[in-house]
Amino acid sequence: MFPFLNEPVFKIVQEAAEQLRQNTYVVGGYVRDFLLHRTSKDIDFVTLGSGIQLAETVHQLVPESKLCVFKNFGTAQIIWNGYELEFVGARKESYTRNSRKPIVENGSLFDDLSRRDFTVNALAVSVNGPTYGQLIDLFSGLHDLNAGILKTPCDPDITFSDDPLRMLRAIRFATQLQFTIQDETLKSIEQQAGRIEIISMERIHEELHKIITAPFPSRGFTLLDETTLLKIIFPELHALKGTETINGKSHKDNFYHTLEVLDNLSQKTNSLWLLWAALLHDIAKPKTKRFEPGHGFTFHGHEDKGARMVPQIFKRLKLPLNEKMQYVQKLVQLHLRPIVLAKSEVTDSAVRRLLFEAGDAIDDLMLLCESDITTKNPLKVKRYLTNFALVRQKLIELEARDRIRNWQAPVSGEDIMFRYNLKPCKRIGLMKDALKDAILDGIIPNQVQEALDFLDSWHKQHPV
Repeated sequence: MFPFLNEPVFKIVQEAAEQLRQNTYVVGGYVRDFLLHRTSKDIDFVTLGSGIQLAETVHQLVPESKLCVFKNFGTAQIIWNGYELEFVGARKESYTRNSRKPIVENGSLFDDLSRRDFTVNALAVSVNGPTYGQLIDLFSGLHDLNAGILKTPCDPDITFSDDPLRMLRAIRFATQLQFTIQDETLKSIEQQAGRIEIISMERIHEELHKIITAPFPSRGFTLLDETTLLKIIFPELHALKGTETINGKSHKDNFYHTLEVLDNLSQKTNSLWLLWAALLHDIAKPKTKRFEPGHGFTFHGHEDKGARMVPQIFKRLKLPLNEKMQYVQKLVQLHLRPIVLAKSEVTDSAVRRLLFEAGDAIDDLMLLCESDITTKNPLKVKRYLTNFALVRQKLIELEARDRIRNWQAPVSGEDIMFRYNLKPCKRIGLMKDALKDAILDGIIPNQVQEALDFLDSWHKQHPV
């Protein structure tokens, strides 16, 4: 049933365990993933004895391996032949109310498996001589795996109260594996949702990353919403929910629109920060919503407001405040621009300006905007995609000809100061802006001599 046990790594662990006379088992995710036909190189071993001592013995048998010991946690890691092997002694845990750090004691295999988050992660396979390859399934995990069900080995209220991060893990696994969370377990998550506040934002955003990069991330965010976790950990996204009708005029539910865009994009890329841009592209719509009599609801300026919200959200979620944030901010700021082009005549000037502002993010911006087409009108979809294709072609042609991406002026501010005998002043900025506009509007090519000729003419027409 478990052909992986024929691989040398398991035979070596078996030999080390026999030397120490410690019953040892492969547990958790490696067993689960094998049964789901998913590949993995991370293997967890639980032993009835010292995990550190077992790892040290394995290292003696394979001296070319790398051993890392974590005495404070009673665990050890071996990296060998592409595998990451984790060793820990079987244990039982208890928790205090305000911490997810357990009080750990030595325990039996039952104790160790019962403390795990879900039954599908509580499967174990023996690597002991007489029972080598035997499946230990104390909580019907194999049945739940085959049925696509997530539930806890013990009382879910205790499981989630002890370690609230497991609530996010339940939703993440349900999203990644496309499993169903058992009703009792799902209800417990809703009841225990407030406990998530003791979890660090770093751990929370790690789980969000795994949900965002799943094949259909909308499932995860829908579950976060249904269990009230979303309102606690991501109030800005939760605020997108709902519709409103005034005088017969309504607007769409921007939460579900956002999830549709996210799903659309996830079929084209697994780029984490591009997917974050999809999640945040309409984040400011609640703050910019207005009703205009005779017209309906508007969200004017939501792209500008949304871009300003990005640093606040990244800071609160403890996401990196670096070029990754700036990239997301740029895409949120520009996400309407290609859509506007797709609705009207595509001019060279408009495409040049788009290319200038997007720079190296232009291809990702186009992917985002194509994913933002969620209309159910097939004629509109066809028209938008046709114009997007035209925009893409013009981007290629204009970049080859004008080199606008990551554009640098052919004449610098220092060149202007020297040529016109100027000291640092506002006039230099005006001349640089005029030159940039002339190039982007196609009035002159992006060449040094043409730029100097243009500046000479501008300087004469605008005397100091």
